[in-house]
Amino acid sequence: MSLRPGSLVLYKNGPARVQSSAKKVEIELSGGQRLSVRPKDVALLHPGPLSSLNDLCPQEGEVETAWELLSGERTTLKDLVELAYGAYTPATAWAAWQWVADGLYFWGDPEEVLARSPAEVAQEQAARAAQAAERQAWAGFLERARAGPCAPEDERYLKEIDALALGRSEGSRALRELGRSESPENAHALLLTLGCWDRTVVPYPARLQLPTAPPDIPLPDLPNEPRRDLTHLPAWAIDDAGNQDPDDAISLEMTPAGRCLWVHVADVAALILPDSPADLEARARGATLYLPDGNVPMLPPQAVQRLGLGLAEISPALSFGLDLDDEGGVPHLEITPSWVRVTRLTYEQAETALDQPPLRELHHLAQAHLARRRERGAVFIQLPEVKIRVRDGEVIIRPLPALNSRALVREAMLMAGEAVARFALEQDIPLPFTTHDPPDTLERPDDLAGMYALRRTLRRSEHSSIPGPHAGLGLELYTRATSPLRRYLDLVVHQQLRAHRRGEGLLEAGELLERIGAAEAVTGSVRQAERLSRQHWTLVYLMQHPDWQGEGILVDKRERRGTLLIPDLDLETRIHLSEVWPLNSAIPLRLVEVDLPQLEVYFRAG
Repeated sequence: MSLRPGSLVLYKNGPARVQSSAKKVEIELSGGQRLSVRPKDVALLHPGPLSSLNDLCPQEGEVETAWELLSGERTTLKDLVELAYGAYTPATAWAAWQWVADGLYFWGDPEEVLARSPAEVAQEQAARAAQAAERQAWAGFLERARAGPCAPEDERYLKEIDALALGRSEGSRALRELGRSESPENAHALLLTLGCWDRTVVPYPARLQLPTAPPDIPLPDLPNEPRRDLTHLPAWAIDDAGNQDPDDAISLEMTPAGRCLWVHVADVAALILPDSPADLEARARGATLYLPDGNVPMLPPQAVQRLGLGLAEISPALSFGLDLDDEGGVPHLEITPSWVRVTRLTYEQAETALDQPPLRELHHLAQAHLARRRERGAVFIQLPEVKIRVRDGEVIIRPLPALNSRALVREAMLMAGEAVARFALEQDIPLPFTTHDPPDTLERPDDLAGMYALRRTLRRSEHSSIPGPHAGLGLELYTRATSPLRRYLDLVVHQQLRAHRRGEGLLEAGELLERIGAAEAVTGSVRQAERLSRQHWTLVYLMQHPDWQGEGILVDKRERRGTLLIPDLDLETRIHLSEVWPLNSAIPLRLVEVDLPQLEVYFRAG
C-alpha cells in the first residue's frame, strides 16, 4: 500500500488525509488534529491528491443501481465508485465507502467489497425496521413511565422492573434510563406509581429467595405399627383463632402413682422419613412461612390434613407422657405413638375454662413451672403483640392480650422440650439441642422501656448437638420437639426419637450438624420475610386509615430523638421530641406519611 501526501485513508472508521509517510504515517483528522500512526492502522481509500478533508462533500450517484448490477458479486472499492458515481475521486471514494460501512447493500474492506444478495438486503432491511420499531417502542415506554399510565404493550419492559423489585435481577435498564437508582425499593415504587402493582403485592419472600407455594410431594400411608390408644383422655389443642396447622395438644391423666402430663404432637416422622423427598424439601425450607395474607407450609398440604391434631375425630400422634412428682420434676418420660381424640379450642375459649377441671389442674401445673423458671433466672419480656390478618384486601390488626391460656400451652411445651432433651442425654440420642447464654445483667425490669433495653442485650439462642442450658428460659436442658409440622429441626427430633424406639440407626453428630446448618441457613430468611411482610401490612393498614391517631410508649431516647413502641400496632418508630418526656411516657401520635416501598412511616407527636 503506497501512501503519499494527500492520500485519503480510513482511520478508526473516519476519513484522514496523509501529511507524510515514512516509518510512521502523519495524518490529519477532520477536526484538524494531527497524529503519527503505524501504516497498519490506516487503510487507503484513494491515492489523492486530496487538498482538504473539507472537500469530502456529499455526492449524488446511482448506488442502488450499482448494487443491482453487482448483487452477490465481489468487487473493489474503485470499481464500485466508478460504477455508482462515474468518476473515482476522493469525494466519491469516501461517499461509496460510507455505503459499504453502512452494510445494507455492501460489506467488506477498502481492498475488497462484496455486494449483498437481494435476500440478504431484504433480511437486513427487516432487521433494521424491527430495531427502529423497538427504539420507538422503548422511547414511548420511557415517556409513559415518566408521566403514566403504561400501555399493555409495555408489559415486556415492566417485567424487567418487576424482576428487580422481586430480587431476581440486580439492575434495570428502565430505571437507569429514567435516572433512578437501580434498587428493589425504587423498582417497587415505580411499579406502584404506574399502577402495575398495588399495595397487596408483598415482595419480601421472593426477594429473599423463599418459595411462595406449598410443596407438591406425595406422602406414604401411615406405617402399620402398634399405637397406644389414648382416646379415653380428653385432649385439647389450644391455638389462635384461624390456626390451620394444629400440631400439639395436652392431656392430664391421674394415675395410681400421681399425675401424668401428656403432650401429644402430630406424628410427622411417621410419614416423612430421613432423606426422603419430603424431608429434603422441608430441610430446604426450614420452617413454615407465616404471613398475614396466607401461610406457605414447610410440608405438603396433605401432611397437615392427615396429621393435624383435631382435624379428624381420631388423630395419630407421638405422645410424650411426663410423670410428675410433687415438686414438678419429671422422674419418667414415656414416648409412644398413639391415637388421640382432640378438641380444638381458641385461647379465648380456653381462658374462660381455666377455673374448671381439668384445665384448672393444667393451669396450676403451668403456673408452678413458670414460677420455677423464674427462680432459675428465666428472662421474661412482655412487649406488645398483635395479630395481623388480611381479608379481601382489608388489613385487620388485633392486639393479643397476655392470656393465662397462652402461658398454659407455652409451659406445657417447655416441660416437654426439657423432658425430651434430658431423655436424649440419658439415652445417648443425638438431638439438635437449643442453648442460650445468660444475659449480661441480672436485672429483670417490669416496665416497657426496661424490657425493651433488656431485649437488645440478649444473645440469640443456638442449636447444637452438644446439650447445654437455656438461660433465657431458665431450663437446664432444652430441645424443640412440639412443632414438627412447621419447624424442620422439630421434625429431626421426632425422626431421631422414632429411630431410637425401633432400634434403628441414628444420625451421628456430624450428620445432625449438617441438618442444623441447612435449617439455620434458611430460617433466618424465613423470619426476616415474616418480619418485613408484617411491617408491610402494618403500613398498608395505616394507608387504609390515613387519619390514624394513637399513642406510643417512649422506650428509648437519644438527645432529641425518641424510640416509641405503638402497642396497638406492635410497631417501633422514631420521632423528634420537641419537649422532655420521661421513659415509659405515653405520647400522642398522629400519622404523617407512609413510604411503602422503603417500609418507612412517619408520625408527629401531639
